[in-house]
Amino acid sequence: MTTLFISDLHLEESRPDITGAFLGFLEKKASGAEQLYILGDFFEAWIGDDERTPLQEQIATALRALSDGGTRIFVMHGNRDFLLGEDFCARAGATLLDDPTLIDLYGTPTLLMHGDSLCTADVDYQKFRTNMRNPQTQKLILARPLKDRQQMARQLREMSMATNQGKAEDIMDVTPEEVVRVMETHNVPRLIHGHTHRPAEHSPEVHGKTAKRIVLGDWDENVWWLIAKPEQPPELKKAPLTAF
Repeated sequence: MTTLFISDLHLEESRPDITGAFLGFLEKKASGAEQLYILGDFFEAWIGDDERTPLQEQIATALRALSDGGTRIFVMHGNRDFLLGEDFCARAGATLLDDPTLIDLYGTPTLLMHGDSLCTADVDYQKFRTNMRNPQTQKLILARPLKDRQQMARQLREMSMATNQGKAEDIMDVTPEEVVRVMETHNVPRLIHGHTHRPAEHSPEVHGKTAKRIVLGDWDENVWWLIAKPEQPPELKKAPLTAF
């Protein structure tokens, strides 16, 4: 039995190398796995399940094949694809997860998050996040014509890139105190998340005991994944995109 975790693929038409690596990953690593968790920013942008581009359909078909083979697939929203919905998940054979979600990972309570909500020092982004995650705001966005939403996505991406260039590195990373607060609130010894593009394992102190925070990597130059098996500690792995 194995469970795999990935995040921050940022799939888009301009990066066929990442798409190819993901399809290879499904075939070489995910096929036969018990579960696959995709913890946000699966796509670079998502403006509604009604868009249905060739890339999106290709990915949905590949996930459906994996699901039909017996692997349970779970998808969580990220800050790029927070409008991804139930229609896509139905086509892909996947289950949409709340952020955060608590699971039992082979006997260890484990909290899953995308990770952006942990970056509390970035006050402006947290205000934007709260607004964009509001169901009423999303309803208004999805009611707009597809072309308008496509233009909005381009503008938001340009604004994000320009804004992030001027931010200090520590502002765009998680706030350690928030990590501890969230882990203590959920009473978990392990947290898995993505978003920051800083793959690593950390050992925060939670309720006076050493806990584990595992950060997944982004798929820019390498494929990053976390593999978990019964009675073994999860292992963070990477390989070049070209390996798949």
